[in-house]
Amino acid sequence: VDSRKLFPASSAWPPHRDRADSGDNNNIITENLNMAQAFVVFLLSIRLGSTLAFSNGLGGAVPSLLTRSITIEPPTKRAESPSPRAIECSLFASPPSNYESVSPNEAVHKRRTFLANFAATSLLPLLTTVNPASVSARYGYAINEKGPLVYGADDIMSQKEHGTTAASVQENLRYGVSRKLADKICSFNRVFAENAGYFDGSTTFEKDVRQIVANTGGPVTFYDSVSGKALFEAPVNRSVDEFIEESKVHGWPSFRDDEVVWSNVRVLKSSGETVSTIGTHLGHNIPDQTGNRYCINLVSVAGSPGI
Repeated sequence: VDSRKLFPASSAWPPHRDRADSGDNNNIITENLNMAQAFVVFLLSIRLGSTLAFSNGLGGAVPSLLTRSITIEPPTKRAESPSPRAIECSLFASPPSNYESVSPNEAVHKRRTFLANFAATSLLPLLTTVNPASVSARYGYAINEKGPLVYGADDIMSQKEHGTTAASVQENLRYGVSRKLADKICSFNRVFAENAGYFDGSTTFEKDVRQIVANTGGPVTFYDSVSGKALFEAPVNRSVDEFIEESKVHGWPSFRDDEVVWSNVRVLKSSGETVSTIGTHLGHNIPDQTGNRYCINLVSVAGSPGI
C-alpha cells in the first residue's frame, strides 16, 4: 500500500501544530508533567499507606494477608457474629495466624477496616500533596464559613524545637492512648491519622465520656495532648449518644462548629487541616450535608488541663 495515497502531503500524519501554537504545547507539557507527578505520588502513597496499615509497629514483616489468596466458601449454616477480638483487631497489628479460618463476617469487617485505613494513610496524603486546595471540597460539600470557624496561617505548623510543636506530648495521657503514637501524630505529621476505630476499640474513650456526662450533666472538655489547652467540648446541642454514634460511623472523634474552642483551634484554608494554635496536628475539617465536621485524632486531644 502506498502510504502517500493514504496520507497525502495536505493531511500529513500524525498531525502537527504550527509553531504559533507553542504556548498550547507548553501547556500540554505542563499538564503531562503534573499527571506524571500525581502518578508518582500515588504510587508512593500506596506504598507508605500499605506499610502503615499492615505494620505491627514493631518492625514486623508484612503479614501473609498480602500474599495469600483466601477463598471463603458459602456458609452451610448461619454465620456467627464477629467476635470482640475480631472487631477490635486493627490493621496496625498483624492479623491472627489462623486468618484463613475467619468467618465471612470477620472477613468483611477486615476489608472495611482496610478501606478506612487506606483512605487515611494513602488517599488523603495524595489529595493534599498533588493539589493544595481544600480537601473538604472534594467530598462534595463546601466549608461553611458563615459559622464560628477561624482560619489560621500555614506558619502555625512551622518547624519548632520538637517537630511542629515546642515540646513533646504529656507523659500521662487520658483515655489510655499510646504516648508514642500521640507524639508522632501531634508533632511529626501533617496528613496521616491514627488507625480508623482506634478510639473505639483500643481506648476508654466511650466509657469515660459517658461517665463524665452522667456525673456532671455537661459536655466533656478535650485538651491538647501537648499544651493542655482546651480544644473541644462535646457533646453540645446534641446527646452523648449522637456524638459517640457519629464518631463511630466515621472512625474518629467527630466534632461540630459549636463544640470547638476557637481561641485555641485553627483550620488551614489551604488544606482543611485542623490544628491547635501551638502547632499540634489534630485532624481535618471534612464537611458533610449538615455542615463542618472536624475529624480528630483522639491521641491529639487526650491531654490534661494546664500541664
